[in-house]
Order: sequence, then C-alpha cells, then structure tokens
Amino acid sequence: MIPLRDSPVSRRFPYINIALILANVVVFYQQLGMTEGQLQAAVVAHGLIPVRLFESLAQGELALALVPLFSYQFLHGGWLHIGSNMLYLWVFGDNIEDRLGHVRYLIFYLLTGALAGMAQSLTGPASGVPVIGASGAVAGILGAYLISCPRARVLALIPVFFFLTVAEVPAVIFLGFWFILQIFSGVASIGMELPVAWWAHIGGFVAGLLLVNIFGKKIECS
Repeated sequence: MIPLRDSPVSRRFPYINIALILANVVVFYQQLGMTEGQLQAAVVAHGLIPVRLFESLAQGELALALVPLFSYQFLHGGWLHIGSNMLYLWVFGDNIEDRLGHVRYLIFYLLTGALAGMAQSLTGPASGVPVIGASGAVAGILGAYLISCPRARVLALIPVFFFLTVAEVPAVIFLGFWFILQIFSGVASIGMELPVAWWAHIGGFVAGLLLVNIFGKKIECS
C-alpha cells in the first residue's frame, strides 16, 4: 500500500518536517553529482557500518561511533529509496511534529533513527556493509503515529492483482500491516546480507511507539 494523504489536520505548520525532507533531497542531489568512486567513499565515510560502530565503542571513540548513527539517515541508495521514505515522512510526519512541537520533533526523529541503526547493527555486529537511509527514522514516526492518531484514516494506493485502486484505510490497519511485513521480512533476513535494513524498520517503529508519550502529552491528533 502506498500512502497518499491522511485525515488529521495539523494545527501548526510543519517547518521541521519540511526541512528534513529538503535536507534529504539536497544530500541525494549531491550524491547524483558524484562519480561511482566518490559515492562509494561517501557511503563508507558517512554510512553506518556495524563492525566499525562496535569497534569504535570498544575503543572508547564515542564520536566515531555516534556520528554515523545520525549521518547515515541522510544518504539514500536510489530514487525509489528516497522517494518512498520522503512520501511516508510527508504524509505522517506533520501530525507528529504538531503533537511534539518543532524542537522535540527534530530530536525525536534523529533519536529514533539512531536507535533504528543500533537495532540493525545488533542483528549483524560483524557486518561491514554500510547501512544508509531515512527509513529507520521514518519508521519511528510511523510508530508514534500509531499511538498518536489511532482513529486516523489513510488514503492509499492499493494493488489488487494487476490493478491499482485508491481507498481509505484505517491507520491502525495500514500501519499494522506495514509492521507485520517488516517482522516477517526481518526474521527471514537473519544471517543474510540483504539490501534492505529490515531490523532498522522494526527498531525504529518500536522506538517510536515507546518514546512518543515521553516526548509529548498523551493526546490524540484530530
């Protein structure tokens, strides 16, 4: 299912959400201008590499360990990768910013993204494959949305065999289906080197579920 828009109306303009989308787009635009060698070097330098993360932690080099947990969130592997992440962030992020406020929303986004990266790294601590993308942080937003907007409805593009149809789906069903898909995919990926960081999605979603009521008052979006 592909989200197109949701039913809740934000009460404040989502400055941070738009700024995050623009930041991701600007970085991706810079990636497009790189040679293959430059791009690989950038991914290695700024991506999250689990084995390097744990080596840095073991050696007490906190800066080398922590910086990639945030920088990896702004790199993407292609048009579909960034397009899907930014679409989800556009549809669901404004309501979470509305609930948390601008500054807390930014902290929440980056923190859940970092925790998502840790979750992915823990499933393969010896992996030297860089993890990149905003999907862990976006998954945190989805977890927060499930708690904050349980009665919302999502207008979605839904594949039915060889056709596409548009329908309104309760947010709990849309997000529940999404999360179950991540669980099945994550379990199936254990012990394998795959291009999708399923456990970052799972970790980010759970982090969003658990942290949103700490960051903001327990109110439902309208």
